[in-house]
Amino acid sequence: MNYTLHQLRIFQKVAEHQSITKASEELHLTQPAVSIQLRNFQDQFSIALTEVVGRRLFLTDFGKEIAIAAERILEEVNSINYKTMEFEGNLAGRLKIAVVSTGKYVMPYFLSGFMEDNPGVDLVMDVTNKSAVIRNLEGNEVDFALVSVLPKHFTVHNIELMENRLHLVGSSQKRLSGLKELRTAPLIFRENGSATRMAMENFLSKKKISVAKKIELTSNEAVKQAVMAGLGFSIMPLIGIKNELHNGDLKLFPIKGLPIITNWNLIWMPSKKFSPVSSAFLDYLELQKSDIMENRFKWFKDYVAKDDSVFLG
Repeated sequence: MNYTLHQLRIFQKVAEHQSITKASEELHLTQPAVSIQLRNFQDQFSIALTEVVGRRLFLTDFGKEIAIAAERILEEVNSINYKTMEFEGNLAGRLKIAVVSTGKYVMPYFLSGFMEDNPGVDLVMDVTNKSAVIRNLEGNEVDFALVSVLPKHFTVHNIELMENRLHLVGSSQKRLSGLKELRTAPLIFRENGSATRMAMENFLSKKKISVAKKIELTSNEAVKQAVMAGLGFSIMPLIGIKNELHNGDLKLFPIKGLPIITNWNLIWMPSKKFSPVSSAFLDYLELQKSDIMENRFKWFKDYVAKDDSVFLG
């Protein structure tokens, strides 16, 4: 056996995604390069690691065992690298954060300075819907989670970052005279499990609005594109539509009861045992969050400062 760490990393990513295409994208390699290294790795075993069924790639039982071993080996290699940097006096380790979909417009700005100051820290950030984020947190799969609504069924510790505002949004070509017209307009929703969807449904319920035509999409970006195309209206976080508002592709419709205002919170389990990296990141946020909000989110504050006193009935 003479396989390399490079081949182990490639096989581990192919195993994780069960796709050469997705593995190549994550590793920033070409598909032919991944295929060659995967074949070279396979050549060192007499038993098949993968099989293709109906044009889809699957791991064999033997391949699953090797994938588990590869992940364990790579974790040990990372541990050696981190320990080396720590002995050299550098902060080193892995920071794992689960982020709700719209949080991708927020969290990177609170991470960039910390990551730049600490090159020995590796970041793993999973962007998904709220239900999955909470499962990751409860399962101790991440250090922190970013949410706009705190969970109610268990206790968390938190640090408040910034305001989150959800507005009724439509294409700049659309017209809306008020709630009566909204009752007959097509409405575009996020998927089940999304905090934005829950907020939208709660608003419609309070206003006793029955949805005449409902469109459901599985990402904030998809909703944004559909609204810009004129397919309907949606209630969306202001934080995710900066460019579209600036370019005049979208506009906000002032309706009584909106905007819905929550706060972005970084949360963690009370029993979580922090690594040096996690502790350092919390310290960084406590010191820097005000400056980050002032310097990176001035446009948001400008929108918030606008007069919200005129509403459509």
